[in-house]
This record gives sequence, C-alpha cells and structure tokens, in this order.
Amino acid sequence: MSLMRNIASSYRTPGAVLEGLLSEGPREDRALALCMGGCVAMFVAQWPRLAREAHLSGEDLQMLLGGALLGLVFILPLVLYLLAGLSRLVARVLGGQGTGYGARLALFWALVAATPLMLLHGLVAGFIGPGAAKSLVGLLWLLAFGWIWLGGLLRIERGRATA
Repeated sequence: MSLMRNIASSYRTPGAVLEGLLSEGPREDRALALCMGGCVAMFVAQWPRLAREAHLSGEDLQMLLGGALLGLVFILPLVLYLLAGLSRLVARVLGGQGTGYGARLALFWALVAATPLMLLHGLVAGFIGPGAAKSLVGLLWLLAFGWIWLGGLLRIERGRATA
C-alpha cells in the first residue's frame, strides 16, 4: 500500500497496517527511515511556531531553528530508540510475544502516521498562537499517536503479527 493510504488506514485499524508493514520482513533500514522521516517532519512542523516566536520576541530565527534541528533530528531519534526498547521490555515482563524490531516499527510508524496532525499543530501555533485551538490540535495529535502506537504494539505483542 502507499504511504498516504497506510497513514489514513492507521487511524481506523492501526494493528492491521503495522501487520502489513511487518509482513515485508524485518528491515532495520526501513525502521530508521521512518524514525528519521517522522523527526524531520516534526522539525518542519515547528517552523511556523518558531517564526512567530522570533518575530514577537526579536530573537534570531536561525538560532531557534538550529536548536530545534539539534533536538528533533539528532537527539529525538536516540530517545525514540530507547523508548521502543523500554516498551519492549515492559511488554516482555507482561508476557508479550513480540520482537524488538516490532516494537521499534510500532513506535516509528505511529510517529509518521500522526505527522499530519503535528503539521496542523505547527500551523495553528504559528498563525493563531497559544490558545484553545492549539491545545485541541495538540490533544488530537497525542490521542492519534497513542492510538496508533498502542494499537500496533498490542497486535505485535499478542503474537498476531510476526517480525
């Protein structure tokens, strides 16, 4: 399936989409590409907010972008790998039957699939600013991310999908 079709399907049946991704076999290069792609998309989503902040505060936009680049593209992938490993350890203690690759793919896919809402959040933060709209879109992103991640992780850990 195409990337956009998989993203749309993930909001309805996250486990089935992840199972389809896992059926292609364990490919760590694909997992890393999803992780980095999601992190770069998060970085791009911050641009409108950072431009607004620089304009209102008089700070240098390049410095703000550099800090966001360092945090989101270079440090966040390492944190995500640690989080995926931790989620796998917790699942193993609880009797999960998945693999480390499956746990990584579930987390990274959730990040990529929730990207449209993250981009919307960045636009709202940049053009509208702080307020109820930004909070609502942020909550929607968090709920979508959690739904997709946990839906995929549960499918993997229950042994319905193999990696």
